[in-house]
Amino acid sequence: MAIRDIVRQGDAALRKTAKTVNVIDGRIRRLLDDMAETMYNADGVGLAANQVGVLRRVVVIDVGEGIIELINPEIVSSEGEQIGIEGCLSCPGRRGYVNRPEKVTARALNREGKPFEITGIGMLARALCHETEHLDGKLFVERIMTDEELRAAGIMTEEEDEA
Repeated sequence: MAIRDIVRQGDAALRKTAKTVNVIDGRIRRLLDDMAETMYNADGVGLAANQVGVLRRVVVIDVGEGIIELINPEIVSSEGEQIGIEGCLSCPGRRGYVNRPEKVTARALNREGKPFEITGIGMLARALCHETEHLDGKLFVERIMTDEELRAAGIMTEEEDEA
């Protein structure tokens, strides 16, 4: 296993759509291992392959319940909403409120190529959405709520806005 460099906002790899993984071989399994080690080393909860410069549809997530590896993940259902603060290993120092579904179900392949579904609520739902969007070349900073949206959601008052 190896710690890989995490590309930062502005790197072209973050804006490209990752390619579907057609063959799960030693290279993909090594990528999964390296991504997990890289994520843990950076104190993250998720990492998409394009964040380490690899344009393949591969994600690792750990919200405190153990590593989840997803190859070719796709969100198949979502419900509810939650507004919470997000950050990103590719956007150091940037944080903001983002509205995401409260519950999400994703379909993917595991490292052996077997299909599975995972349903996440709360933080896991947020991470599944965040990392899957990376694979489509999208960054969370595009989804940060404006002060007006935060006021409408009851998260920010006029006084906080003026401070």
